[in-house]
Amino acid sequence: MAIRRISTKPLGQVLLERKLITPDQLEKALEIQKERGGLIGQILVSLGYVNEEQIAHAITVQYGYPYLPLDNYDFNKEVVKIIPFNVAKQYGLVAIDKLGNMLTVAMCNPLNIQAIEDIELLTNSKVQAFVSTSTDIESIIQKCYPSKKPSKKGESE
Repeated sequence: MAIRRISTKPLGQVLLERKLITPDQLEKALEIQKERGGLIGQILVSLGYVNEEQIAHAITVQYGYPYLPLDNYDFNKEVVKIIPFNVAKQYGLVAIDKLGNMLTVAMCNPLNIQAIEDIELLTNSKVQAFVSTSTDIESIIQKCYPSKKPSKKGESE
């Protein structure tokens, strides 16, 4: 599965052109990435230079994945549960719709080909990916899956 890139510009360059970060901020984030690894978008968010939604929009500019804000989205819990809880948590994604053998998934990192391939194998579906923020996805996971909290000591089970 090949990722179709519609812009050859790196994420940092897209953010610079949109005047969302400064060259100095990008340089600092790249230094951190070189030292510790990680995704440049996540590093920029952790530094407080941009928010998750700005990164999601920049990814749509680079790759053409549509952006889907999930805060007011009406979820069918049965569709969400097509993807097991541990897989949704591991990959930062949630199923949002299923028509025939097409499963629509919101992901914080739609460039994760391994995640898409795993979901396709697991669900016997073709995956259509949308970009969303990790905060939105985490919120939906918490709402739609049964509580996975460990029981407290001393409580009867």
